[in-house]
Amino acid sequence: MLHRILIAVAASAAAFAQNNATQAGEFVVEHPTLRNLGFEWPISGDTNRNAAVAVRFRKSGDSAWRQGLPLLRIGGEKIYRRREGLDYTVPDGFAGSILNVQPGTEYECEFRLTDPDGVTGKATHTVKVKTRTEPQPYAGGRVLHVYPPDHDGAKLEPNFSSILHAYYGAGLGDWSVVWEQRAKPGDTILVHSGMYRNDRLNYVDPMMTPFDGVNSLTLKATADRPLTIKAAGDGDVVFDGAGNHRIFDVMASAHHIFDGLTIRNTDVGFFAGQKEVLGAVGLTVKNCRFDNVGFGVWTEYAGSSDFYIADNIILGRDDRSRLIGWTGFMWASAGPFGSHKLSSYYGVKVYGPGHVIARNSIAYFHDAIGISTYGTPEKDPHRRASSIDIYGNDMHLSNDDFVETDGGVHNIRVFENRGVNAAHGGYSAQPLFGGPVYFYRNILYHQPTGVAFKLSAKPAGIFIWHNTLIGEHGITDPYSNAHYRNNLFLGRDTPGRGIMTWANATPAYSSDYNGFRPNKGVLPQFKWLAPKPGQTVYEPKPEDWRAFPTLGEMRAATGQEAHGIEVDYDIFENLVPPDAKQRHAVYHAMDLNFQLKPGGKAVDAGAVIPTLNEDFAGRAPDLGALESGKPPLRYGPNWLKKEPFYR
Repeated sequence: MLHRILIAVAASAAAFAQNNATQAGEFVVEHPTLRNLGFEWPISGDTNRNAAVAVRFRKSGDSAWRQGLPLLRIGGEKIYRRREGLDYTVPDGFAGSILNVQPGTEYECEFRLTDPDGVTGKATHTVKVKTRTEPQPYAGGRVLHVYPPDHDGAKLEPNFSSILHAYYGAGLGDWSVVWEQRAKPGDTILVHSGMYRNDRLNYVDPMMTPFDGVNSLTLKATADRPLTIKAAGDGDVVFDGAGNHRIFDVMASAHHIFDGLTIRNTDVGFFAGQKEVLGAVGLTVKNCRFDNVGFGVWTEYAGSSDFYIADNIILGRDDRSRLIGWTGFMWASAGPFGSHKLSSYYGVKVYGPGHVIARNSIAYFHDAIGISTYGTPEKDPHRRASSIDIYGNDMHLSNDDFVETDGGVHNIRVFENRGVNAAHGGYSAQPLFGGPVYFYRNILYHQPTGVAFKLSAKPAGIFIWHNTLIGEHGITDPYSNAHYRNNLFLGRDTPGRGIMTWANATPAYSSDYNGFRPNKGVLPQFKWLAPKPGQTVYEPKPEDWRAFPTLGEMRAATGQEAHGIEVDYDIFENLVPPDAKQRHAVYHAMDLNFQLKPGGKAVDAGAVIPTLNEDFAGRAPDLGALESGKPPLRYGPNWLKKEPFYR
């Protein structure tokens, strides 16, 4: 009997050791963007979670390596929201990005998996990945000229009477779907100045869009020979939907470029994909202007990939003089301004991998930019919301959030954005399916509900670095695997509200080197939730929360924020907070100065983060989005010379 017991104990110990060892899975290189690279590495085992993946990289041909951020250990986090039946557990693995690389450049990237308990399978991967460049027209293709119906001057050859005429050779009436002379990959359709307004109730509509006024574009070009539809440069090119639902339906297209157009008076400017039906690949929309639209660019399809939506002005239909919000939490329906009507939804909304949404100016929408909430991610890593960049955008007056990463899976990068006036949340992860999402160097001003980051529906895998947030971070829905560094959270003296809440559901968390401006006359200022050893707190009880009146007391009790500091508005050159009692007020970015005062308390008070802030100007990185002594960040389209974009 004793012999059998000893054998059973030895077998149990061997099984436990085997579970602690790491079995490497298939390494995944995600779709590269222009400025970042993303990677995933599934594993099994590592029950004690002490495995790690070190990263280094270099330009192909260089001899010296650079240290990258280690991949984030993910797995076991529970993502759920019972109302919709969402219930997902993050698979075990690692994921992460190499940040701030150069466009159009090949990099050699090395990933080394280690575990004190042992590794089986391939423990080192070295891959070469090339970043993308901004899509451009093919120089060797045909040039087709389109003129508006009322053009009475000279015309360049070959010329056509509408987009559909040049694109398909389409005719009028029933003949509008006879497509016998299609454009070819590499062609450029130059659209000359004028008004292109559909007359959709006219059987022989000159735009060849009878009944619905939609330009349905389905051709398949290639990455090296895209099909381009571009303003000719001889004046404004205006596509007016005259109140229709969609102007361009491109969800069956591949590698199309739209450049320099004005799209107005329609519900949807570009419809690019429907969930579980079809979606576009390689869509580019740049240097365009959208006016009076409900959506700018929209896809929900998991196979939509590699969009480049950049340097556009996108203006919705929402109230331009008041921040209203969309629920009774913001304004009761019987309140002074009534409830928010969904007249405009998103400026840009995407799903699928590899998208870039950069340097757009967006105003008067429910949300400015979003990833489709979608639900349980697809199993195919190339058919889900991963490796997406959202940066350099200027966002004004959103009746919900500035940026929603709500259906993101891995390697969502939200950085260098500016948002002023959001009713319900600033930057959102509701939820995130394992992550990481990187929120860094973003600005937020006037977010009345105290939700600087909307971390809701139990998201997991969150890096929050170097943000300047004028408002409280008060979300209490527990989240997992969140890490805060080098941020500024400045309160507005909001009655009854503390400055900071940490709601950690699992033991993987960290917070340090952040600056806080507490609200005057409020106790407590800091709230903390974290599990006891061996537990999680996805459904916390009131007694699970801890509250602290000062940062020092919070530090002593939790061991976090060893280098955190309290600050005030004198850290800025010239900035005052929004009026906490005027939730409906509208502020303007050009009136706000977020630059730090040289020598102030927030200068040189941060920690070094590889690939993110190693080029700091002083003794150490500064706190917040803007580094003192460095040129200020630019927001919105490169071609836009004056502010504000929305007036």
